[in-house]
Amino acid sequence: MINRWDSVESVSGANLADQCAYASRLLGADVSLVLHGGGNSSIKQKDLDAYGEPIEALWVKGSGSDMATLTVDGLTPLDLNAVRRMSEAHEMSDLVMKNALRGAMLDGDAPGPSVESMVHAAIPDAAVLHTHADALLAISNTASGQASIESLYGDRAIIIPYIRSGFRAGRAVARAISESYTSDTIAIVLMDHGIFTFGETPRDAYDHMIDLVTEAERFVEQNAHATSETGRGSEVSRVAALDLATLRSAISQVAGKPFIARRHTDPLSWAFSQDPELESIAGRGPITPDHVIWTRTVPMFGRDVTAYADAYTSYYEDHKHTATVTEMLDPAPRVVFDPEFGMVTVGPSVAAADAAGDIYLQTIPVIRSAEALGGYTSRPASDFFDVEYWELEQSKLSRAFRQGEFTGEVAVVTGAASGIGRACARELLARGAAVIGLDINPAVPNTFSDAAFLGIGCDLADADATSLALDAGVTRFGGIDMLVAAAGLFPESAPIANHDPVAWRRAMSVNVDAFAALLSLVHPFLALAPRRGRVAVVGSKNVAAPGPGASAYSASKAAANQLTRVATLEWAADGIRVNSVHPDAVFDTALWTDELLAERAARYSMSVEDYKRRNLLSIEITSADVAEVVAATLGDTFSRVTGAHIPIDGGNDRVI
Repeated sequence: MINRWDSVESVSGANLADQCAYASRLLGADVSLVLHGGGNSSIKQKDLDAYGEPIEALWVKGSGSDMATLTVDGLTPLDLNAVRRMSEAHEMSDLVMKNALRGAMLDGDAPGPSVESMVHAAIPDAAVLHTHADALLAISNTASGQASIESLYGDRAIIIPYIRSGFRAGRAVARAISESYTSDTIAIVLMDHGIFTFGETPRDAYDHMIDLVTEAERFVEQNAHATSETGRGSEVSRVAALDLATLRSAISQVAGKPFIARRHTDPLSWAFSQDPELESIAGRGPITPDHVIWTRTVPMFGRDVTAYADAYTSYYEDHKHTATVTEMLDPAPRVVFDPEFGMVTVGPSVAAADAAGDIYLQTIPVIRSAEALGGYTSRPASDFFDVEYWELEQSKLSRAFRQGEFTGEVAVVTGAASGIGRACARELLARGAAVIGLDINPAVPNTFSDAAFLGIGCDLADADATSLALDAGVTRFGGIDMLVAAAGLFPESAPIANHDPVAWRRAMSVNVDAFAALLSLVHPFLALAPRRGRVAVVGSKNVAAPGPGASAYSASKAAANQLTRVATLEWAADGIRVNSVHPDAVFDTALWTDELLAERAARYSMSVEDYKRRNLLSIEITSADVAEVVAATLGDTFSRVTGAHIPIDGGNDRVI
């Protein structure tokens, strides 16, 4: 492990809180140390209380904050002595502990303090850093793990058997400090959890972390026996996207809500999925109970979702008498291994499914290393249940991911790189949907910097390219719940007397042929949508009120409108709703340049602003306005509506 401390970048001479945040970012950037809100850090320093009196303060990372991006604002100042007094209690529920920690806060606007604040307070040294180092977990998850770590670190580390975070861990560390801490002590290892290193400065604590983790890595390298990894180098199977959507639909059904499902095709997870000992090894449990809220106790092997849900229900029934969360969580898996799919990670949102994937991609090498050290072991099921049904972890999980109207659902948006299509994609993302954005513009992948957006450049007039793009989207998110057909072509205006067969054919190809092919391709996926499929077609005022010089556009949009009507009739039996919106005079699109707007306004002897409001309500219509109506048709408000054609034009007398 490389020591990346930079004395210049750390702002030598800055206050200790700044250096603590800097050390945290260094550790948080290494996924072999910290993942998804894990790990924490602290610094003890003088502060002032509400009355301006000096006070010993503990600045500790706020709960759920990301080590990789931590700043001083993410540290919560606490009354150090108040936190230390908590360990004197014989017993305390974690909810009481949480409230006591909040009562010790010196800044009411700071984030909630870490659940491990008591551990940080108990350690005498000023600076404390905590990670879940993979190398240590590999050693810990073996039959001789504790003995190996004790031998490796000697008097430099206090080793404490596994105990769940919270009051019990804080009290255990305080007791161990009082009994075993010496001038040589630079670390505490909580078995099957992680390591705390400390020193007088954040630099000292960071150096100790790097040194001790490096020693653990060398121990693994020197003591691991060669093991065969069946599947390494084998070719990843090609599977039908519809098969993955079918699996996602079944998982969503047992979960009781739509789930995202991501198929992983990396060499590491693929080789693991092909291991003949996979079920025996991975079935032993996670590498630390802390991961159970992301990955569940065991993966699902194969595709029998009902059997997995039944087994989860039995697991809950066996342990529910110990739960602090009294209602059973959904029984759906979070990690799936299948010989054809490889690894699939699922969750109620893109972020949750991705987190499960990130964690299991770190889990696989740890399991491999532990196996090479003599055999991977894990905690008993009761310890996993203890964390999974711990009210503080569930509270943390609920805060980690925002829930929206379409969370867990997937929308395909065509024409997503600009104009109305882009606005629709933005609106659906804001409402929680994952979005597969298709556009002929090759820059569409960069339209949004959001993990829930997958932009794919393709020409919708090429049915094969469209099919491949949809397959890629389903591989990323697991299915398709909604279609927003916003792509379209408006050829150069020309009177019928000057009919251009090339322009006519191109308009028909994009606005009709490609649309028909798209409907055919998405239908099987929409039929599997957990909350029933929905389609929103962006039509045009020209369907009802065509204009001179727009024969190709008007005729092609009218033909597409008829396709929409037929789809409405045919797909109702599958529970799929199909509705259309017909915008007019939407001027914030690439079609309308400043020069064209000025020319059209002058034709009517109007200002540009008046021309934009040339409708009955005298209001401007924007792409965002259209997107809001589109999103509404896809939501619960329109759950009883199909076949509707909604003008969004501020009122057009010709349409009316």
